[in-house]
Amino acid sequence: MQQRVAIARAIVRSPAVVLADEPTGALDTATADRVMKVLIDSARSNNAALVVVTHDPAVSSMVDRVFIMDSGILVDAHEDSSC
Repeated sequence: MQQRVAIARAIVRSPAVVLADEPTGALDTATADRVMKVLIDSARSNNAALVVVTHDPAVSSMVDRVFIMDSGILVDAHEDSSC
């Protein structure tokens, strides 16, 4: 419940940027999908940037652009042939 309240607080004021560190980490699959949909829809409707840090491939498949941290360097997943 605290995680959902934190997400609601993050988007209630329509910020220009939302930073989400493992927003679905402790959630079941159905709730995680709903949380990501709310974050993505909110960001799109407010023309905001949504930055999500995750280890979950299901979450990363829902976003427009994916970067991977490789030895402290951000690498665009679409440009990295090993991903």
